[in-house]
This record gives sequence, C-alpha cells and structure tokens, in this order.
Amino acid sequence: MSCKRIILFSLAMLLAGCALQSGSERLGAGTSCVDRQSRSHTPLVDAHVHFRPFGGPTLDFERMAAYLSRSGVRYATIFGIGQMLPLDSDCVYYLDCPGVPVTPTLKNDFINAIEFVKTGPHPLHLTLSMTFPDLAEPDTVLEGMRVLDREFPGLFGWMGEVNLVKQALFDSHHAPVPIKRIADWAPFMAVLRERGMPMAIHADLGNNLDPTKYQAWMEEVLKRYPDNKIVWMHLGLSRELTRIDPQVHIGVMREWLDAYPNLMMDLSWRVVDESIFNTTEKRDRYLPFLHEYSDRFLPGTDFVAVGSSTRAHYVDELRATSGIFRDLDDEAFTNIALGHNYLRLLGLDHQRLELCAGNDR
Repeated sequence: MSCKRIILFSLAMLLAGCALQSGSERLGAGTSCVDRQSRSHTPLVDAHVHFRPFGGPTLDFERMAAYLSRSGVRYATIFGIGQMLPLDSDCVYYLDCPGVPVTPTLKNDFINAIEFVKTGPHPLHLTLSMTFPDLAEPDTVLEGMRVLDREFPGLFGWMGEVNLVKQALFDSHHAPVPIKRIADWAPFMAVLRERGMPMAIHADLGNNLDPTKYQAWMEEVLKRYPDNKIVWMHLGLSRELTRIDPQVHIGVMREWLDAYPNLMMDLSWRVVDESIFNTTEKRDRYLPFLHEYSDRFLPGTDFVAVGSSTRAHYVDELRATSGIFRDLDDEAFTNIALGHNYLRLLGLDHQRLELCAGNDR
C-alpha cells in the first residue's frame, strides 16, 4: 500500500471513529455499548443500498462509502442494479422513460467489484452482492456466477436484489417470472445454499386493486427452496401496493415466517414507512408483530447512488426508513438496528454491540 493510501485510510478511520464515539450522534461515551437515550434511532446496518444507478452518472464509490460511514453505518450490503437502461439512453431513472427496455447485465457487479478493490481497505464492513441474475433465464445464472468467481474470487457474499415480480418495470419490458421456471433455479440455488449466501428477492405481493395478486410467486420459491437463506424485499410492498389491510399483510408474513425458518424480511425503502407506518393506528398494528419476530428483520435504505446524490439525500432516506425503530422495544432494536440479525445472517464473527445497562425502556 502506498504512503498516500495509508495516510488517507488512517484519516478515514480516525474520522469514522470520532463519528461513532460522539454521544450526541451515535453511541454515547464509548463504543463498547450503545446508550439509546443519547443517540440517533438510525441503524448501524444498511443491508440494502445501491452503489450503482439504472443509468446516467453515478456517485463516486469512495464518496458513497463515506456517506455511509459518516452517517454511523458500520455494515452495508453493496447492491449494483442488475438491470440497466441502454448505454445510449440519456435517461437516468426507468420510470421517467416508459417503453425503454431495462435489461439484465453483469456490468454493475463488475464495476462495484473493481471499485471495491481499488478503494479498499474501507472504514466499514462492505458485502458485495451479485445483482445480475435474470430469474426468467436461470440457465444463465451459474455461468454469470462463474465469471464473477473467476474475476473476483471470494469477494461476493450475497445475491440480489433480483426481480421475481416487479410491477414498476412492466412498462420497461419486464414481466413476472413464469412460476414454472422457478423449479429450474435448482442448480444455482444449490450453490448459494452451499456457500450460505443470502438471496434478496423483489417480489411484489400485489397491488391496490388486488393486494395478494402475486402471493403465489413468493410461496413457490419458499416451498421449493426452504433451506436457502432468502430475504423478501420491502415486506412485499411497492408503489403499486400502498394500501393493504394490516390483518391480511401480517397474516401472510406470519404464515411464512412460521413455516420457513431461513426466511428474512427487509424493511428498506421509504414506501414501507409511508404505507404501513404512516399513522399511529397502523404502527400500533405492526409493532407487536415486529417485536414477536424481531430476529427476522433487516434494516435498509434502498438508496440509489445517482451522480447528483449528496450526503443529505442519503441521511434523509436513512431517517425515513428507520423511523419505526424509535418505537421498537430494546430486544427488537438490538436485533434490527444494532445489526445482530445481519451479522448472524452472514455468519460474521464480529463483536456485537449491546445496549448499555440502565437502557430499559
């Protein structure tokens, strides 16, 4: 490592340590325990952050990592985006250009891995994710994994966000993966299972006209691959599903969590907060459920690092997606916000922060 790189890394570590040790910002007087009374409610983990956009200019990798670290995040899963707009398109966000195809590609995973190596070591723990798989073409997935393994041995520890059903992409030449094709995932699911790699799946539960229209898709995955570590993104919510009876929604999640011990669910994307945590009545319906299954949820922003993003943009998403954490009991807060669930899922042998004595709420 060059002297310049050593100096820069040491400075980054010093700044990160100062941020984490500040009682007004994060952890109280020290880092051995967390004083919940004097710190932000935001989590130490962002299990769902996109370091690459669908198209257009992207935020510098080191700057995005710095946004996380300066915001108190210690662990993050780096997603690319497995589908990209055409390179000759001046569109940045697929919803702004309906009809333009958004197609699966390895490009973002390659770029993330190259930047990860070039800019390391990092002041926080980053896990690279394979986002390229086209689940409708499962025969291509193993080959893509072999390419990434060959070019970047041992760097990838996660798969996803992969799309099973994503209604927002229907105008971009995307359709639900045919249910019959899910059986053909077996070869690459076996490799993921052997490696203990989680697979994060975007599977819309339904829409406002029919809230459980696509429930059968995720059920098929869970039934066929119960021994795989699977993360259901956004609790199945989306811009197309913002209104759902809490009893119905919680009923589906409870049934799956009880039946499939390897299933986790992520609370990422501000749509979740705006749809089911946006009133006291709704929060009161969901909080007992979060407490009961507190060891099965992951925090995340679903932030996308477009070139114009600032740290203020990231912090806004971080706060929006973790607002519900203020109301969690101490056990759930420890499991979710302090990252115990995330460390356990990835098998990371890291010191787990606990709440300081006398923090009982």
